[in-house]
Amino acid sequence: MNELDELFSTPSIQREQSFDKEAWVHQKQEQRQWTYDTIDTTTMTIVQNGEQFQRYLDVQSRFDRYSVSNALLILAQRPEATRIADFEGWKEQGVSIRRKETGFYILEPGEEYRREDGSTATSYNPKKMFDIAQTTAKKPDQPVYPDDRTRIKALMDRAPVPITISDALPADVHALYQPDVRNIVIRRGLAAGDIFRALAQELAHAEMDRGDSRYSRSEYQFHAYSVAYILCKQAGVETTAFRFDRVAERFKDLEPQPIRAELTTMKEASHTISRRMHRILNPQRRPSQPGRTDPTR
Repeated sequence: MNELDELFSTPSIQREQSFDKEAWVHQKQEQRQWTYDTIDTTTMTIVQNGEQFQRYLDVQSRFDRYSVSNALLILAQRPEATRIADFEGWKEQGVSIRRKETGFYILEPGEEYRREDGSTATSYNPKKMFDIAQTTAKKPDQPVYPDDRTRIKALMDRAPVPITISDALPADVHALYQPDVRNIVIRRGLAAGDIFRALAQELAHAEMDRGDSRYSRSEYQFHAYSVAYILCKQAGVETTAFRFDRVAERFKDLEPQPIRAELTTMKEASHTISRRMHRILNPQRRPSQPGRTDPTR
């Protein structure tokens, strides 16, 4: 044995306290199961009433690059979070975690594995995170949003269908996506907030329409409405008129996984539109989340 190896030799009593891999694996399995259970429980909680659902949308609007499952985990553990990173992520930014602060968990992708049927899947592991409020980082300034004209232009940027203005829409309709001709018509003379809210909802319809002539507006009405709310929250547009009172009826009798599938449709549509908007709005807004994209689904 190399004489330097003696530096790492320990008495027998201390050897008994060495790393216990089996206990560590068991702890990780328990953490993973806890996150899965929490995701399912929170999924069912947010569809019980409009207030709970709106709180979920608030979290997803701040973390639009994060998966539905991770947004649900943030909602369950740290609903007021605005910017998160793990210990090493904050350390790289020269930021420390405050004493006695307790982290919370999201899921990150791990290794691929082969199922019994031969298909390939990815395992997910719990990852401890901390919100900026739990750190020594300077409290971020309140966001300063651009003017109404800039916000609307950002919303229209690279829209998937043409947008035209008209006087012919029914009195109670501010904007309308027409799947048969693939365009959006908006009423002339609307106030800025009404334009943004109506256009955001119709753009959501356009994004979710796959162009196969089977799109059902009624089937995706709730999705588009929710997407419009997320986009308004991100752009600083008034949201007091939004109501989600029918959420329990909308998701009645659905299990957690199908519910999350529908939430993912909303999330992906809002993120697609938001990503286009950020080309114009990003230089005028503070960052709302850490630099890494959350790849989980």
